[in-house]
Amino acid sequence: MGVSLSVWLSGSPPSSSSAFPPLAVPTPSRLAVILSSSPVAPGDIRSHWSSVHRSPHFLLSACKQEATRSPAELSSDGVRAEMGVKSGLHVWEVLWSPEHRGSHAVVGISRQSCPLQASGYNVLVGGDAQSWGWELKTSQLWHAGQRVRLYPGTRARCHSEATEDLRTKFSASSHTKVAQTPLPIPERVLLVLDADAGTLGFFVEGSFLGVAFKDLPCGVELFPAVSSVRGGARIRLRYLNGATRDPPALMALCGLSIRQFLGQQRQNQMDKLPLPPYLQHYLLSTQ
Repeated sequence: MGVSLSVWLSGSPPSSSSAFPPLAVPTPSRLAVILSSSPVAPGDIRSHWSSVHRSPHFLLSACKQEATRSPAELSSDGVRAEMGVKSGLHVWEVLWSPEHRGSHAVVGISRQSCPLQASGYNVLVGGDAQSWGWELKTSQLWHAGQRVRLYPGTRARCHSEATEDLRTKFSASSHTKVAQTPLPIPERVLLVLDADAGTLGFFVEGSFLGVAFKDLPCGVELFPAVSSVRGGARIRLRYLNGATRDPPALMALCGLSIRQFLGQQRQNQMDKLPLPPYLQHYLLSTQ
């Protein structure tokens, strides 16, 4: 069965025109298992924006999953999730149309004391020491009111590339110029918080862009949060899934490997695998 299965699974993944894969880093196994698992129910409380911890200029939908900023001049406004986390690895989906962002459109995390309204047009999430944010228009990371760096950064390079850069350090390569130019961030962004490791990263268009912030405070509640200055901005939040500090189960890792070999083009052909019905059902139930 091993030979026939490996033959059946062979095939190259579909190509992508996205600009993000060259800047991606390998996806950790715990995160890959979470992303390949079925998401929790849409109505989960971890998908709710807080009706209390928000600017008065942010109005919530009846399901509390969508926050809409009312038009307001010279005002910066934020909202955070109703429930935060103190441990584990967690993934949230944020949907925010590029057409409804304007300037100072920030997604990130905050502690309970992060300011959620201020006069003028400013970055709120990342604007103080209690929050960490990614400004989507400029691709800048913010913390403690300071620009940290562009995100994503350049991809990891091999030794020969690094040596060549030393020889030509006074002439920037075309790759570096492209990598340092802010990329257009699509509507869907996944926020990846590892509260155990104290890191925050983002997943965009099938690419994990790596750690954006590290050394986050451990043992304190951290909340997904956004801030905006654009009237009419609509931002949806959904908690997808999470995992404890424990390593993934072997069965989950095996299922992940099979799905990765299949690729997106053949995800609906699980029932054709030369596997026992129980394993076929498991693979189908975890898509």
